Amino acid sequence: MQIIPLSEGVFTIDKSKIFVPFDLNKDDLQQRNTGSLLVEVQPFVVITNKDVLLLDTGLGFMQNGQMQLHKNLVEKNIKPESVTKVLLSHLHKDHAGGVSYKDKLGHYHLSFPNAVYYVQQSEFDFAMNTGFPSFMTEEISILDHNSQVVFLNEPEGTIDGYIHYKITGAHSPHHQVLWIKENDEIIFFGADDAPQLQQMKHRFVAKYDFDGKKAMELRRQWWNEGSKEGWAFLFYHDVKTPFCKNC
Repeated sequence: MQIIPLSEGVFTIDKSKIFVPFDLNKDDLQQRNTGSLLVEVQPFVVITNKDVLLLDTGLGFMQNGQMQLHKNLVEKNIKPESVTKVLLSHLHKDHAGGVSYKDKLGHYHLSFPNAVYYVQQSEFDFAMNTGFPSFMTEEISILDHNSQVVFLNEPEGTIDGYIHYKITGAHSPHHQVLWIKENDEIIFFGADDAPQLQQMKHRFVAKYDFDGKKAMELRRQWWNEGSKEGWAFLFYHDVKTPFCKNC
């Protein structure tokens, strides 16, 4: 399997939940608001024998009339039309901002016309009921009653025989993680349950998690299991290490 990170840049975020661009060469984290976190925003493409998978969709920023996510894909020689499955860990705006785009008439369209989108029904319901600032309901409402969308109604299961999902309820109440298994390879995507390499290596309870203690224990469990089985770990918010194996 081929792993392709699609970095949308480095940002700081504080309790306002606003993502502010950060230049690693010029900006000083100490000059940002107290409690600001430094994060990458980084969807992934995983190319398998069956699919071109997109794991989460970034912030959905536009650049000169083009979605940044589309631009990043094209720069990696991947046409947006070639994406076959979009797998959503959860619907926070930094993970689901690129689910759709708005045309000049103000109408929303799914960003990947030939893809099947997979999302937990409970996560969608929670997002629509909760709304701003964590969820952009106007952007994700297009998922509802859409023929390209498969709503998952089980806490654990398998997609197409080789993608395993499981709700953890750690970072957020209905957050899910993913294992992609093909031949002898296993790719693990923990999204915001396991966002950075250092959080895997050290015991750390994050105040921004729904259940920080559970997230910490799950990270330890996954790290131990994945180290033994040779998983490739994808880190959505890691500034230095987008993914690693045997690290």
